[in-house]
Amino acid sequence: MDLLEIKQEQQKLARRVQVRDGFDSIKTIGGAACSARGDELIAVVVVCSLPDLKVIEKKSYVLPNPLPFRMGFSAYREMPAIIEAYNQLEQEPDILLVKGAGIAHPRNFGIASHTGLVLNTPTIGVTDKLLFGNVNEGKILINANMVGFEVTTREYSNPIYVSPGHLVSLGACLNIISKTIQLPHKIPEPLHIALKIAKKKAKKIIA
Repeated sequence: MDLLEIKQEQQKLARRVQVRDGFDSIKTIGGAACSARGDELIAVVVVCSLPDLKVIEKKSYVLPNPLPFRMGFSAYREMPAIIEAYNQLEQEPDILLVKGAGIAHPRNFGIASHTGLVLNTPTIGVTDKLLFGNVNEGKILINANMVGFEVTTREYSNPIYVSPGHLVSLGACLNIISKTIQLPHKIPEPLHIALKIAKKKAKKIIA
């Protein structure tokens, strides 16, 4: 599949994304992140309880020979490993935070949206770099439409960028993120833990 075909697929699938709350309550929240070393990519999914953010479960999966990284197409590289790790969980989280963009994406279909659609679960995209759009008074805008938020979670630190992935509204997206920050970490705790584990496992592979 070439890039044009992938773009067309993203645009088609984006129409199925629902920016509304697909949950009644949130008792557990997950984080999914990846790290790569050499020819392997490690995905880690962590599930924490709310509001105390204690780890309930953590699973990982190593994907050999992942597709090369391309900006705007990270789902095709990372999502297969994330799904494999997620499918090992005994308890699925009420919300899954995914390292990457949600609808704040050139085709409104970042990795958080793609993952949420495939798993049919509420997801939020969280990233430390804005992939696409402009920021005005803390709101991420694409063609004058609000698609997410710029959030400063720690004093003197660069902001993070959050956007709904699937089955999460804009309002809930911001509210949920505010409940998952545990200083001194600037990214949501489930993602911080998942990323830390993924990087540690990646270093072991090299060693």
